[in-house]
Amino acid sequence: MVHSFDSSVAGFLMILKKLFGQGKMLKAADELYSQVVKQARQPVFYIKASVPDTVDGRFEMIALHAFLLMRRLKNEGAEAQKLSQAVFDRMFSDMDHSIREIGVGDLSVGKRIKAMAEVFYGRIIAYETALDGGEETLEVALERNHYGTLDATVDVDVLRVMAEYVRANDALLASQSLSDLIQGNVRFAHFASEE
Repeated sequence: MVHSFDSSVAGFLMILKKLFGQGKMLKAADELYSQVVKQARQPVFYIKASVPDTVDGRFEMIALHAFLLMRRLKNEGAEAQKLSQAVFDRMFSDMDHSIREIGVGDLSVGKRIKAMAEVFYGRIIAYETALDGGEETLEVALERNHYGTLDATVDVDVLRVMAEYVRANDALLASQSLSDLIQGNVRFAHFASEE
């Protein structure tokens, strides 16, 4: 009987440890996502980078920065994968809330979120392939994906600067320690707009 009690206590302690671990993970994911949104909302993107200041434009900027963060976490083991998933979940929870806030009916929200997730996965594939040296350049991937659905006219110089920004952030994120990211700390480079 004592052995069974010891097992129960050990099991309970394992559950508590897991719950507290998840709490830290969710807190880190919230912090990382907040920093993604803060970076994505920098006025320079909407003033100098031809991104329309619309719901779709803001989604594209958040998706781009979330992709960069998730790319950094991609090959860092199970804990980093869980963190990446938690950031993804937080992002789409925020999207759900935002869609409801602008008055989309409950019955349509699920379809909208599913469509946004599919768009996001498409962006991940396009940007990852371009950054890894695929046939399509990053400039072309950005023009087709990031700007393609925004009805935005984008100058070749803006595309070049945006691609440089993405590459600079990819390198900056690669230099950041996993322990910092797991604690919810991430840094992004500034957008070096052409004056």
